[in-house]
Amino acid sequence: MTAEDPIDHEVTTDGGDVDTPPERDTPSKSSNAPGHAWSRYIARLSYGGLVVATVLLWFSVTPSLLPRGPLFQGLVSAAAAAVGYAIGAFFTWLARYLVSRKEPWPRPGRWWWVGLGVFFVVGTGVMLYWYRRWQDELRDLMGVEHLDWTAYPIIVAVAVVVFAILLGIGQAWGALVRMLARWLSRRIPPRISAITAATAVVIVSVFILNGAVADYGMTALNNSFAALNEETNPDSAPPTSTLRSGGPESLVSWESLGRMGRTFVSTGPTVAQLEEFNKAPAKEPIRVYAGLESTDSIQASAELAAQELVRTGGLQRKVVGVAGSTGTGWVNQANLDSLEYMYNGDTAMVSMQYSMLPSWLSFLVDQERARQAGRALFEAVDRLVRRIPEAQRPKIVVFGESLGSFGAEAPFGSVATMNARTDGALLTGPTFSNTTWVDTTADRDPGSLEVLPTVNDGDEVRFINTEKDLAAFGDKPWEPGRIVYLQHASDPISWWNPDLILNKPDWLKEPRGSDVLPSVQWMPFVTFLQVAADMAVAVDVPDGHGHHYLEAIPHAWAAILSPPGWTAEKTAALLPRLHRD
Repeated sequence: MTAEDPIDHEVTTDGGDVDTPPERDTPSKSSNAPGHAWSRYIARLSYGGLVVATVLLWFSVTPSLLPRGPLFQGLVSAAAAAVGYAIGAFFTWLARYLVSRKEPWPRPGRWWWVGLGVFFVVGTGVMLYWYRRWQDELRDLMGVEHLDWTAYPIIVAVAVVVFAILLGIGQAWGALVRMLARWLSRRIPPRISAITAATAVVIVSVFILNGAVADYGMTALNNSFAALNEETNPDSAPPTSTLRSGGPESLVSWESLGRMGRTFVSTGPTVAQLEEFNKAPAKEPIRVYAGLESTDSIQASAELAAQELVRTGGLQRKVVGVAGSTGTGWVNQANLDSLEYMYNGDTAMVSMQYSMLPSWLSFLVDQERARQAGRALFEAVDRLVRRIPEAQRPKIVVFGESLGSFGAEAPFGSVATMNARTDGALLTGPTFSNTTWVDTTADRDPGSLEVLPTVNDGDEVRFINTEKDLAAFGDKPWEPGRIVYLQHASDPISWWNPDLILNKPDWLKEPRGSDVLPSVQWMPFVTFLQVAADMAVAVDVPDGHGHHYLEAIPHAWAAILSPPGWTAEKTAALLPRLHRD
């Protein structure tokens, strides 16, 4: 193939040049010696791609929202290096394409490669030193143990292996493009054949990923999580009370509730515990739930949960709590327990399951089901409440965490509507898909921060990072139907967004939040990968950081509802009794 043949000037998807180096730099193709094989492999790599890969790898060890262990740091570094390689290789190809040289593009000589190797080793050592310092500082801030020295070789090993795998996948993909382009070039002009080949391979790859891989993968995941859904937590047992779903006279069976539903109805404070805490006669709290297997549709499950509420007498209680759940049906028990202690058991809690997938996976593939479930459940309960004379109606509150907050705010569309249709709401760790949260944050008062916005001076909705932020409003009047968004500045669930790839968010333009290091900076692609990795360990930090919410919850409910006779001292006494799971 001649130097003028454009096919030789195309780039592989992994970024390697397809130029054939001068004969003196190319090992004999008939040789099978390991050294020659290695030389041939190096000849396929893009020097520019490796330079940018090295830089992004270094950036990947800079601090983000949460402490990262060696495994996730290695994965982030490998992914950042792979992205850097693709970017560098693309611009190398683009420069060559724009110059349109007739001779093969000269490849860097041996000393350039040696220099890059030295550059990589020295720079990586320096960045690992700074990584240790940043991680120690962040871990001290959050009260987490420092990394052991063994973490650093693990980071390097994981990064190298995963990067090599990603590079190999890219090279295989690029080889397929080149092979197809060469075949097409016998029939159509070479440059058109290259574009056609790349387009065809992209389309086929998308179809394969969205078809066979996605279908089989989701089937396997559904089967796996369906088996998990059938399990029962060790401390869960079928209720003996008629006031719990799955118990005597229940419209739903214990088995149909799912693992999280069985936990929902079999936990919580007893009458004796409530009376001991409040020093007054208590009622047995009502908890009703509809599992995914209770009916054949979301709407039917919502109606069934509402009928369970009627059966148990829940509409005659002082407070009805409508809980948005995560994908598996999980609800933060601290919300349920707080309300039950505050109203001495005169409560009815209702929720439902709409998926068997964990929250992060439901967030990717089941968002619409979460929205439908949130709307269906609230509307089913609200219809029943509206039939009761206004003076006799219970308070109706909504709450949820993570994807549960997404479902909990779905029936309303705006803060004003939520304020008008409920007696209060506590939405914890919202996601970027929470449109009401996003829109309200965007309309914050001038001068307030994205991580802690003030909206209309706190008349209807208040945002807090910790319970101490509630005191900032002092005795300022607060409209009934109070709404609180509880979000940590270090919660990656709240701050991860695809826009992070190429756009710097406000929370990284403004002063950092109270538990975020000042050294956290935005970098294209890298910050997106870092925060995505932080999501995987979001709950593996102490309360008050990341996606771990507990202590602020009773403080928020006390401010939202102002329960009769409730005091700050009672909130402090309640905290040791609360748990998330």
